[in-house]
Amino acid sequence: MADSIKRTELSELGEFGFIKRLTQKIKLGNTSSVTGIGDDAAVLDYKEKQVVITTDMLVEGVHLDLTYAPLKHIGYKAASVNFSDIYAMNAHPKQILVSIAVSNRFSVEALEEVYEGIVLACNTHQVDLVGGDTTSSLSGLVISITAVGEAEKDEIVYRSGAEEHDLLCVSGDLGAAYLGLQILEREKQIFKDNPKIQPDLEGYDYILERQLKPEARKDIIQLLKEFNIKPSSMIDISDGLASEAIHICQSSNVGCSIYEEKIPIDPTAINTANKLNLDPTMCALSGGEDYELLFTIKQPDFEKIKDNPHFSVIGHITDKNAGAQLISKGGHQTELTAQGWDAFLTKEKE
Repeated sequence: MADSIKRTELSELGEFGFIKRLTQKIKLGNTSSVTGIGDDAAVLDYKEKQVVITTDMLVEGVHLDLTYAPLKHIGYKAASVNFSDIYAMNAHPKQILVSIAVSNRFSVEALEEVYEGIVLACNTHQVDLVGGDTTSSLSGLVISITAVGEAEKDEIVYRSGAEEHDLLCVSGDLGAAYLGLQILEREKQIFKDNPKIQPDLEGYDYILERQLKPEARKDIIQLLKEFNIKPSSMIDISDGLASEAIHICQSSNVGCSIYEEKIPIDPTAINTANKLNLDPTMCALSGGEDYELLFTIKQPDFEKIKDNPHFSVIGHITDKNAGAQLISKGGHQTELTAQGWDAFLTKEKE
């Protein structure tokens, strides 16, 4: 029989020993990273570049469920969602700071898995981990990441630049992450009712990966640059297509029309939604956590992307008075409503 995996308690190492163990293999790779972990603060040098900063927090019991989310995937996702915000500004992430709060039910080895996921995401996107903080928690695992990115001043894209007649585009496909979550929650409930029943996850690989290990769309930013396209506005889809489209409309003081038949949804997601008696379109509109990019371009740029499988033109920008509208497959017009994730909505009483 194989030896059981060694468990090292946090108290054995202490805070500084713990930090040293987690970060001893981390190396800096970006020229803008002057000094990283090991001093009172990181030192960054951006010269003439514009600096873009974002932060995001994942909390156990709110964003994280350790019943089905592997620790390494949690680390990867925590980093990726921050990178996505940087890419949504048409910028490139270069550094992150990671702060973690943990209870004593986590071993050093468990937290090393979280960091392995974070470092893997950093290596994938050529980002340096330059600092952070650690503390104890009475409520489980909390991960807070601040990402720093850079861009030329004339390359940054805001939510506020959309104009009437611009085309509304999206990368990838939508709704799969939400449906992956529904499958995981379904199997969790079955397991709670009968622990002898093994999870039935066969055939759901794609939507599960979209939920557990989302990929920030660095490739889309690179493609747009190759095509010589600067979006007039852009946002990442973390809270659902409807919410993000409304954000662009409100920030740009415009309206929009989105055509249901143009919304890209993967066949696996459609089949899963049908099995769960869910509307695939509503999953795309309100599900969230896709981390695709929603952006607007000028009409002449359509020729550059029309045959590219990574992009879908799903509508266009209209006058503000027209509002944000969904045009159904049957031609019916419905006002878009933001029904995506809201961390501060009160849960219904059970």
